[in-house]
Amino acid sequence: MQLEYVAGACNIGPEEIARRTRAAYAGLVATVLLAVALLVLGAPSGLGPRLLIALPLTGAAIGWIQARRRFCMAYGLAGTFNLGKIGEMSRVTDQRALAADRRTALIIAGQGLLVGLIGALIFALLPLN
Repeated sequence: MQLEYVAGACNIGPEEIARRTRAAYAGLVATVLLAVALLVLGAPSGLGPRLLIALPLTGAAIGWIQARRRFCMAYGLAGTFNLGKIGEMSRVTDQRALAADRRTALIIAGQGLLVGLIGALIFALLPLN
């Protein structure tokens, strides 16, 4: 798969996409393990310790969104992109492109946070004990 940099739309290549996908799966596994641990430890339903799953769930969601969109949130904020091997970074010099990348990065952050919070609220309010 040959990709090219497109401001606000694509700033990572196949190796970086695979890396984000692995991070998403790791975040999902961490979410499930934390949820199981909270249930085994008897964390009550309601707005309390069960909301902790928002952290790994947000990470999983951000990883998945980045992989699907072929866009790294951190690179977008930093004004960089990487379409080659991991570690081979290039700088975004055009100010319009930089603004588009930062806007996309903030959208991804917001989407991931929303998924994490909604998932945590659902888990927190389920009557599982």
